[in-house]
Amino acid sequence: MNPFRHRLFLALPFVFAAATAAAEAPAVRENLLSFTTTASREVVLDHLAITLQAVREGPDAAAVQSQLKQVLEAALTEARKSAEPGLLEVRTGGFTIYPRHAKDGRIAGWQGQAELVLEGRDGPRVAQSAGRLSALNVTGVGYGLSKELTERHETEVAAEAIRRFRERAAELARQFGFSGYTLGEVSVQTVDSGPGPRPMMMRAKVAEMAAADAPLPVEPGKGTITATVSGTILLTR
Repeated sequence: MNPFRHRLFLALPFVFAAATAAAEAPAVRENLLSFTTTASREVVLDHLAITLQAVREGPDAAAVQSQLKQVLEAALTEARKSAEPGLLEVRTGGFTIYPRHAKDGRIAGWQGQAELVLEGRDGPRVAQSAGRLSALNVTGVGYGLSKELTERHETEVAAEAIRRFRERAAELARQFGFSGYTLGEVSVQTVDSGPGPRPMMMRAKVAEMAAADAPLPVEPGKGTITATVSGTILLTR
């Protein structure tokens, strides 16, 4: 019996596996180049949101809930007088009731909170409406970008980022000694950033201004819309 026959038989599966792996390995494409370009634009934030809150407490949960409902319904009625789609919209926020405990752990009473949110593109109208709601305290003020403004600027910023990508691709091809390029896989992403809601710390002062029917003093900030183009090009002779 040939003493090497058994060892040869054992080696064959490994040779076959290596040949199969080599056949299935993806072909390496040459002259590929990946890079990223960006474009951004600073814009004035045009969407104001003001959060107002009513707080009530008492020994009975049902009574606290009833008081909050009355305050919220009255505020809704008043705010809706100035409401207009897109310019000033009114919606309710959180509505919670929870127990207050004494030192011995027993329930000593109940406290509840109800929120009302005024928001829209007409900042002066939103601020004026918030100033009239004297039964509620302002707990947050925030500016953002409206959907309309975002969509308009996103289109323009994305076009600028794409233009930069194409110019960069042509320049890189030239620097590497190629005459041109063809596009491979490319992705385009846009994102907007701006200041978030700001909490109102001086609630007593805000309540005083609201009682005087004065608009809440607000000033829009600026945000940035950024577009990023990432992709791969194939350099051609």
